[in-house]
Amino acid sequence: MNLSNLKPAAGSVRKNKRLGRGEGSTRGGTSTRGHKGAQSRSGYSSKVGFEGGQMPLQRRLPKYGFTNINRKEFRGINLDSLENIAKLKNITTIDKEVLIANGLASKNDMIKILGRGKLTTALTIKIHAVSATAKSAIEAQGGTVEIVKR
Repeated sequence: MNLSNLKPAAGSVRKNKRLGRGEGSTRGGTSTRGHKGAQSRSGYSSKVGFEGGQMPLQRRLPKYGFTNINRKEFRGINLDSLENIAKLKNITTIDKEVLIANGLASKNDMIKILGRGKLTTALTIKIHAVSATAKSAIEAQGGTVEIVKR
């Protein structure tokens, strides 16, 4: 096998329709667009969601819910992730900069420590929020939690 005898698989390549090339081609005249109407004209494009004059789905369905403008989004980080960082990097103080440097958060995130996993070292944590189970697990190992404002 070499480049001179490569061919696509049988049936995988189809010839294009040759439109508007006379009546003998069976695709002359209207060129498969039918007679009259917007769809037969050049430059026609339908609106997204247009259903031929029927009320579109997005207008038939009711609106519901709302977006709370006061919601605070937190990036959740579990205790087992903190334990891994503490062991690998040999650190005892964890703050936002440490988490950003290790790829667990980005600079605009507000961070909340969650309680999955176990701690074996005493950690000093300075962060935006912490769950009750995580706080008790950290303090049980002799660590401290300091809540910082954004």
